[in-house]
Order: sequence, then structure tokens, then C-alpha cells
Amino acid sequence: MLTIYHNPRCSKSRGCNVMLQDLGKEVKVINYTKDLFTETTLKKLVDLLKIKPIDLVRTNEKDWKENYKGKDLSDAEVIKAMVTHYKLIQRPIVVNGNKAVIGRPLEAVNDIL
Repeated sequence: MLTIYHNPRCSKSRGCNVMLQDLGKEVKVINYTKDLFTETTLKKLVDLLKIKPIDLVRTNEKDWKENYKGKDLSDAEVIKAMVTHYKLIQRPIVVNGNKAVIGRPLEAVNDIL
């Protein structure tokens, strides 16, 4: 079963969800605007994605610019920022077993199917 960390306000996230359903995939949808991320969950996702925490941040978001831009943050501090401000997290994130991908562009999801 696939898991999608989904923000229903994001068109890319909605599109990814529809794409997976159209492919007939069994999908567990986690609306992370309601079921908020924990530091532990984000750390695991970063490991699955094989990226640095900063690579999961939407650096053009207002919360990033106002609170973190230009600061030398540790990985742990970046994760805490994303837990505090969920809008900072790139989306959608799709997990298939021990593989994960940020679904931007949507075709990137094909790499883990």
C-alpha cells in the first residue's frame, strides 16, 4: 500500500492523489494539515527520501522568509521549523515501502511504483 502525505489545499497534492487512484493503487491518505507531522515522522521521511531536511522546505513560504531565511540552522532545527509550520513542507510526499519521493513533478512518483 502506498502512503501519500497530502495537503488538500495544494493542487499538485490533489493531482497526485487522483493520479494514484486512477492507476488503481491502494493509497493511505494522510492529511498532514490535520494529522500533523512529528519530528520523528519527518526524520524518517527525510531518510526515506535520501535528502537533507532543508531540501524538504518550501523556502519561498512567508513563514520561512520571516522566521528562518538567512539563519544557519542545523538539520534538527530545520525539522522543528517544519513541525511548527507545516506549510513549509514540500508536497505531496509519496511512500511505497522503503522508498519515498516528493511528487513534484507528479511523474516523479512513477519512480517508486
